[in-house]
Amino acid sequence: MTNQVLAEFLLHVGDSQLILSHRLAEWCGHAPELELDIALANIGLDLLGQARTALSLAGEVEGQGRDEDKLAYFRTEREYRNLLLCEQPNGDFAQTLVRQWLMDHYHALLFSALSQSQHAELAAFAVKSLKEVKYHQRFSTTWMERLSLGTAEAHEKTQQGLNQLWRFTEELFVLTADERQLVDSGVIPEIEHLKAQWLETITAELARFKLTLPELGAYRSGAKQGLHTEHLGFVLAELQYMQRSYSNMNW
Repeated sequence: MTNQVLAEFLLHVGDSQLILSHRLAEWCGHAPELELDIALANIGLDLLGQARTALSLAGEVEGQGRDEDKLAYFRTEREYRNLLLCEQPNGDFAQTLVRQWLMDHYHALLFSALSQSQHAELAAFAVKSLKEVKYHQRFSTTWMERLSLGTAEAHEKTQQGLNQLWRFTEELFVLTADERQLVDSGVIPEIEHLKAQWLETITAELARFKLTLPELGAYRSGAKQGLHTEHLGFVLAELQYMQRSYSNMNW
């Protein structure tokens, strides 16, 4: 049972990185500046590398003969476990930065905690990923500051992006009943305990950016149960098209 639960948790992490990576890749050739185009692509590649590691490890743990490619390309929408926040459309540049900034602060806490895991491979994965996340966090925070404290239009678009995405943040720190087995065995941390620190940091930063924390409302969740928004299906249709049309292709 523990291996299956760990595999599901790794799918949750790997799927989130994979879908977020795909969203950032959609900016290639469309970002406001060439430098931003390259930066977003590089962050996306970092996330893709993290997804590959997590999905490969998930395949090893579950022991069903599925590698990273089988898991990425041959599962249905309901079998994906990515955070709903990751699958939300890019919108404008400000909304993309808000989404990335929220995820970067989440990743910083998650991977820092996972680096203390009793599972050696999971801990090593977290340590490596944390080095990349620190760059991502610096990039997104710098641009959040530029946009929110720049022109009135940029500030308004950043606030609108935050308002649009905030309802998907509640599930970032949710543990399932089964995952508590992993907490008890020291494999994963008490993720719920990270929420207060995340919210404190986010609230302080928003005050510095002169942005308003959205009011509490109807949050959306369901990632770990495979319950997604309508957007994931369109992402997977594009992501999986080539392998499903021409199976077993390789570079």
